[in-house]
Amino acid sequence: MTTPRKILVTSALPYANGSIHLGHMVEHIQTDIWVRFQKMRGHECYYVCADDTHGTPVMLAAQKQGITPENMIAKVREEHLADFNGFYIGYDNYYSTHSTENKEFSREIYLKLKANGKIAVRTIEQLFDPEKNLFLPDRFVKGECPKCHAQDQYGDNCEVCGTTYSPTELINPYSAISGATPVLKESEHFFFKLGECADYLKKWTSGSSILANGQTQAHLQPEALNKMKEWLDDDHLNDWDISRDAPYFGFEIPDAPGKYFYVWLDAPIGYMAAFKNLCDRIGMDFNNWFSVGSNTEMYHFIGKDILYFHALFWPATLRFADYRAPTAVFAHGFLTVDGQKMSKSRGTFITARTYLDGKLNPEWMRYYLAAKLNSKIEDLDLNFNDFISRVNSDLIGKYVNIAARAAGFIGKRFSGSLCDVGNSALLTQLSAAADIIAEHYEQREYARALRDIMALADAVNEYVDANKPWELAKQDGMDTCLHHVCSELINAFHILSVYLAPVLPKIAVQTAEFLNIPALTWANSQHRLPENHVINTYQHLMHRVEQKHVDDLIEANKQNIQAAPTPAQAAPNAEYTPLADTASFDDFMKIDLRVAKVLSCEKVEGSTKLLKFLVDLGFEQRTIFSGIAAGYPEPEKLIGRMVVVVANFAPRKMAKFGMSEGMITSASGNGQLFLLDVDSGALPGMRIG
Repeated sequence: MTTPRKILVTSALPYANGSIHLGHMVEHIQTDIWVRFQKMRGHECYYVCADDTHGTPVMLAAQKQGITPENMIAKVREEHLADFNGFYIGYDNYYSTHSTENKEFSREIYLKLKANGKIAVRTIEQLFDPEKNLFLPDRFVKGECPKCHAQDQYGDNCEVCGTTYSPTELINPYSAISGATPVLKESEHFFFKLGECADYLKKWTSGSSILANGQTQAHLQPEALNKMKEWLDDDHLNDWDISRDAPYFGFEIPDAPGKYFYVWLDAPIGYMAAFKNLCDRIGMDFNNWFSVGSNTEMYHFIGKDILYFHALFWPATLRFADYRAPTAVFAHGFLTVDGQKMSKSRGTFITARTYLDGKLNPEWMRYYLAAKLNSKIEDLDLNFNDFISRVNSDLIGKYVNIAARAAGFIGKRFSGSLCDVGNSALLTQLSAAADIIAEHYEQREYARALRDIMALADAVNEYVDANKPWELAKQDGMDTCLHHVCSELINAFHILSVYLAPVLPKIAVQTAEFLNIPALTWANSQHRLPENHVINTYQHLMHRVEQKHVDDLIEANKQNIQAAPTPAQAAPNAEYTPLADTASFDDFMKIDLRVAKVLSCEKVEGSTKLLKFLVDLGFEQRTIFSGIAAGYPEPEKLIGRMVVVVANFAPRKMAKFGMSEGMITSASGNGQLFLLDVDSGALPGMRIG
């Protein structure tokens, strides 16, 4: 028997200004599987989440729609929750950061930080949009990079050369909202003294917690800890700006009219607010979970891109506001589709709604993603050919068919009644795997768990092939043997269904109904359905994935993009770039664009933005550095690809990394970069133009 634990689990909060897509689902499915497993083990486990509702983008999007932010976020929350429910994400509470509880917690935590000397106030200069009459966040300022002179770069870093800078350093800056030239304006801002928390954070990030069962849990994964050390060991923790000026959609800072909490102050506090709302609803003591020294556990599942906030800012905020810190933060990588970033033009930027409206089974996707998930911070790829093959082979061919093969004989020949299976070697083998599979789930090694489960399914199918119930049914005097074989198969299906239940929650419910038993628990894996137990008539559990399902899904996403608002209709944060000054034909002809083939591509040690390419231009090979690492987390997959290179740029020294002998072109927008393709048949060295 496992030691009972009290566990609170969260997923990162989706922003209330966009649709839920399969990238979101990677995280929420990963979290949901872990929560369902913990509940099956008998632990007291709660899963909360919320929409992240505050900030300038939400405010501007609401203005564009002619509605209040409150009305917009209420509508978006309803849509988000419907999408998550469609994928069987089992929240105990899905809330909103724009809530009374969150406002109270944000004010309380701020005042505690202030009382503990962790808040500073100072005047800063910011770029201000004179047309919209508001201060511009860094990502709402664009202009020319002060170092490499790439156009249309954001106000905090250049995505071409990787340089970081202040928005005030941009050449010819413009507002991404109105297109106006911003002006410098002074403003008083509030800062959290994160640098003063470095000693505590060094201990917390490298530390661990002791759980109720006596096991230890590291606060961070090894890869995450190494990343945090880059900031902590080099004293890179700066004071954190936690305020924004009106107009701003959010919570006003106490005793500071016109000043609002920055969204990253109140968003993680939204975890607390969502749980407090749940506690009040079901009569549970919130303080028992969040007080310092609590023996409860708290886990955050997040994407690797927001690790800084959850592994440094959040624990420090909790610690110096006199609350307990997280037990652990679990980060995961990004989702690619067929080896590339999700693409709207290719139809692979797949929303949850399009998937569900296309009548694709959500448990197909739950299983496929789980079969690729592990405890490391690795990107995972949705390969549609593999998706079809794996689902059909594993779920249909190996698992569902076990019940389909045996249930008909039990129903027709034995009135739905099972016989005593005794000390079956097959069922003993299946039950013996419970602990190792449970450990895989506990450690978030879902891919390993499913490999082990499918190996057991193979053993069951070998038993089917060896005993051939369809042949036994044709032979006189073999009813007893047929009854025993099919009863064993139904019991085997029962055990496999227990192991798959965290991944396939709907099938778990359908299986319990079919087997005429209560809801599945992990303990069921050790039990046998008794003699004379009557099962219900088998109903088909799952159909195969067909190529047409995938083709229709991709086409539907392409059509959604074509039906999207025009630039004039789009929300302000679509960030369509104003046209550059008119160029003559002679100006264009000065740029020598060439087709190049990628011979090698690798990450650059010491840089989070740069990739190092070796390209073949036909007449020579060159080394080129490109600041697209965020968009292509698996650079080795770019090898062999044709790209477009500006071949007549003067070589440029890339800080300490080496000489770049050209520029690889890409399209940019909405914070993303996309390499340009050329049609098949184009050869390295061919000139474009």
